[in-house]
Amino acid sequence: MLNKNLLSEPLVLASRSPRRAEILRAVGWAFEVVEANIDESREHDENATTYVKRLAHAKALTVANKLAGKLVLGADTVVVVGGEILGQPRNEDDARRMLRLLSGVWHELLTGVALVRNGQDGGALVAHQTTEVRFAELSTEELDWYVSTGEPMDKAGAYAIQGKAAPFIQEIRGDYFNIVGLPISLVYQLLQQL
Repeated sequence: MLNKNLLSEPLVLASRSPRRAEILRAVGWAFEVVEANIDESREHDENATTYVKRLAHAKALTVANKLAGKLVLGADTVVVVGGEILGQPRNEDDARRMLRLLSGVWHELLTGVALVRNGQDGGALVAHQTTEVRFAELSTEELDWYVSTGEPMDKAGAYAIQGKAAPFIQEIRGDYFNIVGLPISLVYQLLQQL
């Protein structure tokens, strides 16, 4: 059952992602953006689930420590294909490499989500969502065109399902909003627990 009081509580989004902000706006959630500016390097032998959950928590906690009494949402997304974790591409060549890996295969998209209140680690809830996506087989011409649009450059796995890559998505299993960057249903569930 929908709890309107939960949706009316303002959030602080510890992310500069315009896609996460769009999702919160779409559901009518009041929020402000405060960037966390943390080191997002992966730790040695850290798996994708641990990595996205750790970063989401670190982002939320960093911002919450600056804003006492606020409810802070942190999130981080990666793509996993063939055991390789793909974040945002470093340059166009890296975007092409990532898209070649995704071409014609299933991959997983993981988003870690953390809610922190009052800047206290004990008040944190952290979870993750996994969604599977099957990409079409991309021709060299399609791949070059997509990279030339510039869209892949700030996206995990070098693509945006809600953008110009939409024609290349053949099938998904799971939460669409997770692929965009924020599994809003999971955020709502966590908020009910907090």
